Amino acid sequence: MNSLYAGLFRALAPEAALVVAALAVIGLDLVAGRRQTLAWRLNLAVLIGALGVLAAGVLVLATGPVGAVFGGTLMFDTLAVAVRVGVLALMLLTLGVVTAAPLSRQPAEYIALILFAGVGFLQMAVAQQLLMAFLAVELASLSLYVLAGYDRSRPESAEAALKYFLLGAVSAAFLLFGFSLLFGLMGSIGFGEISHVLGYQAMSPLLAVALVMVLVAFGFKAAAAPFHLWAPDAYQGAPTPSAALIASASKLAGFALFWRLLWSGLGSVSGQFTAQHNYPGWLIVVALLSGASLLLGNFAALAQTNVRRLLAYSAISHAGALLLGILSAGQSGPGPLFYYAATYGIAAAGAFGVIAVVERHGRCQEITDLAGLHQRSPLLSGCLLVFVLSLAGIPPLAGFFGKFAVFAAALQMAGIASPAGWLTILAIALSAVALYYYLIILKQALVSAPAAGAAKIPVPRAAALTLVVAAALLIALGIFPSVLLGLF
Repeated sequence: MNSLYAGLFRALAPEAALVVAALAVIGLDLVAGRRQTLAWRLNLAVLIGALGVLAAGVLVLATGPVGAVFGGTLMFDTLAVAVRVGVLALMLLTLGVVTAAPLSRQPAEYIALILFAGVGFLQMAVAQQLLMAFLAVELASLSLYVLAGYDRSRPESAEAALKYFLLGAVSAAFLLFGFSLLFGLMGSIGFGEISHVLGYQAMSPLLAVALVMVLVAFGFKAAAAPFHLWAPDAYQGAPTPSAALIASASKLAGFALFWRLLWSGLGSVSGQFTAQHNYPGWLIVVALLSGASLLLGNFAALAQTNVRRLLAYSAISHAGALLLGILSAGQSGPGPLFYYAATYGIAAAGAFGVIAVVERHGRCQEITDLAGLHQRSPLLSGCLLVFVLSLAGIPPLAGFFGKFAVFAAALQMAGIASPAGWLTILAIALSAVALYYYLIILKQALVSAPAAGAAKIPVPRAAALTLVVAAALLIALGIFPSVLLGLF
């Protein structure tokens, strides 16, 4: 028993590092920061938070893929290590742009909430049973609710937090009820045990209800249509670093947990989704969610004039593509899904980072607020070019190879004449639609003239380094995609 707990403590050392860093941020700010300026307190909090994230990353790499821990409650495989490192990297990007965003009145508490959300993300990557999965999702979600409404000077922030919280609470109820039905039917909460029992059972009405509830809950968390209603308001009203975290790290951790639950736990009732055979299962439901997200996200983005809402609907369309990666992951493995989610997270966090820097020196809500960015800040416009083109899937950036890997895996799963093949063709066609609204952003930033009286935008060093590193990562991972895909 002692060795069992010792292995658990070693495996959870990264989470402990984040918790210690969060407590240190709050404690030092309380003891030494109250007499200092707001900028000094923010810089100290970001520095301690970044050190905690780096320490957690070192501990993740030092532990490595050790397999099942604590009786199979947690799974530390290659996917878990990759997702945990990816989440920590995206948290570093978020912390890097915090210093460029408008200052908060409680900077230490804000950084601590980011670190606590990170604990939930790390647990989502390794959860191997229903109870741990629920606790990890809700730990991350509760922190994100507060982060979304942290800017109390803006009514939009409070509205974003309220909508996010209410719909998140509904999704938590669906998830818990679905999990309780699974436990009642299977007699176990472990993914492996559930998969074993399902291998001897046929689809039953109660099991179908449980699956639908779980899929609805994850549709809410992933902002997949038609459960997306919270996303545009949350992206628009939340502080920019909060929106960056929601769009990047939470997506990566959430889809990793989604893949693990569906294929490791519920793979026996996935059904068939080929041109020759179509058997009922959760594959068909996920395909419908994917198609709805691709259609609604891309066409609704065309009508947006607010850059944050445009990125929100873009995130919905990317959620549809990621769900397509879920469909094919049973055959291709989690590699394409992880690559897509990680590179999308870098691009989304980078785009919100540019918005954070711009709005520190003026308004940045409408797309036209980016007009003349190439003259006001060549660095920001160059980074925004890389981020937006990667989101659009233009080679040789990482976003292109992420889409290519997911689409190729979907076509290999069942062929072009299958429902999955039709869905892939739809996703490829809608990529052209997405290119149009992404080019609208770039037209304002790179072609349009700045507004009269618009001043140059100084970029803080931390934010400049963060954005340059993010852009370099997208270029490097696009040129060498095997760095990530080769892990699997």
